[in-house]
Amino acid sequence: MAPTQQPQQQSRRMANAIRALAMDAVQRANSGHPGAPMGMADMAVALWGRHLKHNPANPRWFDRDRFVLSNGHGSMLLYALLHLSGYELPMAELQNFRQLHSKTPGHPEVGLTPGVETTTGPLGQGIANAVGFALAEKLLAREFNRAGHTVVDHHTYAFLGDGCLMEGISHEAVSLAGAWRLDKLIALYDDNGISIDGQVAPWFADDTPGRFAACGWNVIGPIDGHDADKVAAAITQAKEQTGRPSLIVCKTQIGQGSPNRANTAKAHGEPLGAEEIALTREALGWTSAPFVIARDVYADWNAKARGKSAEIAWKQRFGAYRKAFPELAAEFERRMQGRLPAHFAQLAVDTVVAAHTQGETVASRRASQLALEAFTAALPELLGGSADLTGSNLTHTRSTPPLRFDPQGQVLQTGREDGDGGQTGGRHINYGVREFGMAAIMNGVALHGGFIPYGGTFLTFSDYSRNAIRMAALMRLRVIHVFTHDSIGLGEDGPTHQAIEQAASLRLIPNLDVWRPADTAETAVAWSVALSNEDRPSALLLSRQNLPYAPKRSLGEISRGAYVLSEPADVGLKKKPVAVIIATGSEVQLALKAQRLLADRKIPVRVVSMPGSTAFDRQDTRYKRAVLPAGLPRVAVEMGATDGWWKYGCAAVLGIDRYGESAPAPALLKHFGFTEENLAATVRAVLGGRRK
Repeated sequence: MAPTQQPQQQSRRMANAIRALAMDAVQRANSGHPGAPMGMADMAVALWGRHLKHNPANPRWFDRDRFVLSNGHGSMLLYALLHLSGYELPMAELQNFRQLHSKTPGHPEVGLTPGVETTTGPLGQGIANAVGFALAEKLLAREFNRAGHTVVDHHTYAFLGDGCLMEGISHEAVSLAGAWRLDKLIALYDDNGISIDGQVAPWFADDTPGRFAACGWNVIGPIDGHDADKVAAAITQAKEQTGRPSLIVCKTQIGQGSPNRANTAKAHGEPLGAEEIALTREALGWTSAPFVIARDVYADWNAKARGKSAEIAWKQRFGAYRKAFPELAAEFERRMQGRLPAHFAQLAVDTVVAAHTQGETVASRRASQLALEAFTAALPELLGGSADLTGSNLTHTRSTPPLRFDPQGQVLQTGREDGDGGQTGGRHINYGVREFGMAAIMNGVALHGGFIPYGGTFLTFSDYSRNAIRMAALMRLRVIHVFTHDSIGLGEDGPTHQAIEQAASLRLIPNLDVWRPADTAETAVAWSVALSNEDRPSALLLSRQNLPYAPKRSLGEISRGAYVLSEPADVGLKKKPVAVIIATGSEVQLALKAQRLLADRKIPVRVVSMPGSTAFDRQDTRYKRAVLPAGLPRVAVEMGATDGWWKYGCAAVLGIDRYGESAPAPALLKHFGFTEENLAATVRAVLGGRRK
């Protein structure tokens, strides 16, 4: 789409419309951030008014450009743009800024406001999401475009500010974007030198252009960010770049146009005030009343006709593509709709049954890799990775060779490991030691569509990526986190690497599924459920140490998160249970051994395996009572923090509420009381207390 030309007076009028709406909305809400939208207004005119390929009538059109407002506190910039350019965001919603149930919340939220591509606010994550968008576009283009048939061809743009660049995640994401040569990623830096605490110079002295250049970016500027013509020309220059992403450094004033608040911290996060707004209107020559936009300004901004034309042209190209490559076109549509293949349900059953039949004794991290071998071979949308722990997380498979790029930025083709001589693009990403960046980039990949991303690290390092996991849950994204080395059972690496509170804290994140499987079948079920979850992320907590297979009566109830694994009759007691042991992961074997010890004393106990407590919590009351009958005392065992277990009405919890030690795993288990004898004694103590 060729850039649109605009007279300077028209551009100023368009920019001032954004400034007026930002001032008015923040003032009415008595809350918000007017300074950033006022400062970035001319940058927005250059991008949205002249370059951005989008269709307000169809915000989800596939080949649109993606726009990310990484500095999401400037949300009124985006809401003004969406309203003015023709999206279904009426003026009443702008007047309802930051109010309950409005479509204009304090920070942009995907799925709530038409045209918002990602939820931003936690600074730095937006630019990382943008890297994920751009990576997905590049990989899909390589996979689906054919000579004479280009159906994947769009840019990703991001606005970002000083706050985004101060957050460490930006360095992780920027470095990867350079390494991956994402030349369709263009970031515009709102370089205004102001944050909440004032002028940033005393605490933000980075050479930002030098930093980006060192990471392999094409750097343009600094330029005058209030000159829409210069910004538009810089975007044109960036779009011509090959092999490198681009950063456009735009020098701006926060609160541009405000006589007394421009270039001050006071413009950042509070209303300008009625008096200052009146002075600003006068300085800008803006005579319209609050929330009133002249017809000619609306006409200048309206992007419906241009967007409709662009989408029609793409549909025509895709129609020709469908005729030439019908199977490829059908696969492309399936992938972009997020639908699993028709045979997935049978594949999942076959994978779980195979695990059950073979009954291997392996670490659950290895069980995860075994399941992935089946799933990655059948699901080309699976895009894996690891934060420099591939050999420990076991996230790679024969179907997922490493992702690599040539000096021109093209995806290298790799011979398949199965030896059939075929070539394929890499599907396993070496993220390096960048857990937070990995998690946020996966969010961007999922938001873009076409892939189901998964990535691995140690469970204790989930703390690094915690906020991106939370954002995935908030945005309801199908993203899968593979967390290995899930307990003190990892041994000698000691308390810095031994997860204690991580499982419990992950379970507290709303809409995040957390699985801690006990064997190969439970792990395969966890993967199949995670892949089927279209509207929630999943975390798989996996062991380093080998886990024996636990024989099962049936497989059908594992996906419900908890199920009866063993009854007293299974260990030779024809009695009804008098207690229930609830266990997860490696501790399921401990529970089964304790059950046998108790059976030797004629104490009948039921063992419940609970690999997915969050899934179990969603079950109906009848099922929950069938698994955990009322009146039977419950004892939970898990090598981690105990707080979360009391909600299941436990009389006792065998856990660990302190940090671990450095020693071989068997010594640690004995030291911390994770033995069948201690668990059996805990059950006896509970029963003894009930008899008194």
